[in-house]
Amino acid sequence: MPVPPVSRRAFGALSALSAVAACAPASWAQAPGTAAGRITIAVGGQAVLYHLPLTIADRLGFFQAEGLDVVVQDFAGGALALQAVRNGVAQVCSGAYEHTLRQQSRGQDYRAFVLQGRAPQQALGVSVRALPGYRGPADLRGRRIGVSAPGSSTQVMASVLLARAGVDVREVSFVGVGAGATALAALRSGHIHALCHADPIMALLEQRGEVRLVSDLRTLNAAQEVFGGAMPASCLYAPQAFLQKEPLVAQALANAMVHALKWLQTAAPADLVRAVPASDLLGNRAVYLAAFNRVRETFSPHGLMPEDGPATALRALAKIYPGMAGPRASLQRSYTNDLARKAREKFGV
Repeated sequence: MPVPPVSRRAFGALSALSAVAACAPASWAQAPGTAAGRITIAVGGQAVLYHLPLTIADRLGFFQAEGLDVVVQDFAGGALALQAVRNGVAQVCSGAYEHTLRQQSRGQDYRAFVLQGRAPQQALGVSVRALPGYRGPADLRGRRIGVSAPGSSTQVMASVLLARAGVDVREVSFVGVGAGATALAALRSGHIHALCHADPIMALLEQRGEVRLVSDLRTLNAAQEVFGGAMPASCLYAPQAFLQKEPLVAQALANAMVHALKWLQTAAPADLVRAVPASDLLGNRAVYLAAFNRVRETFSPHGLMPEDGPATALRALAKIYPGMAGPRASLQRSYTNDLARKAREKFGV
């Protein structure tokens, strides 16, 4: 599938940080260890809270403060963002950790190097309008379930939740609906019967009584109950070749992301609203902030991969992709904590 055309996501630092950047030394103009000085990060659905640390690092100038010129390219879903990295359109991906494991099973060496989320932050909801007589997961057989894009983490999580409820994923149809307004429109028009997505999308639909939640993975306790351990979610990952070739750039990226994670630990509602683009609020600031408060605990405080996280993710994937648990799986090759650990020391996290 060809990568669809995307627009460069507009971003800017806050006025105070802009003033600092204007007076910064000339070395800021070029990223360490790169020829062109520009790094492209591909992301699938940047407006959802799942990728909020990336948005904060981008909007508040944390990448620039590390000497990086970063461009964030937004795609409809994580699978398309990964494809952009595979095609050379981007060097780094902001997406689900499980992509590194799935690529490894296909002989591709990708590695997560800073963790953003400690839970999937997603929920599966059934359209009240399309299925008014819904009684249980069995009623989803033969139905269309919306996900951000085929192969993305939203489809993986929906598949895990359905399998847990005894529904074979071959009995449903997954439909890519993107993020934001397009996902809302797909559900409201009846194009899909259910939706598995992140906040603020699910929070808005829930608040308006448009969906009935089947499963909810938006808290640490919920993720622990479903997966039986810490379930790593959003992270920055890249081909191992990139990490080896550009160690200074990778460290600078980790520094910026850990800085953003630290900022999120104490950010007030007003700070958050000022930092994110107005379009991310989906027209309802109160719902956005309520959703943020619910998932806030799931953001990593320091960017480190939990000790049991990789094994937990592999177990979950093996339930829907039986071949994943084969001898080729190497959890140690799928992530590194070295960069996040150094960033943690830098920022006193």
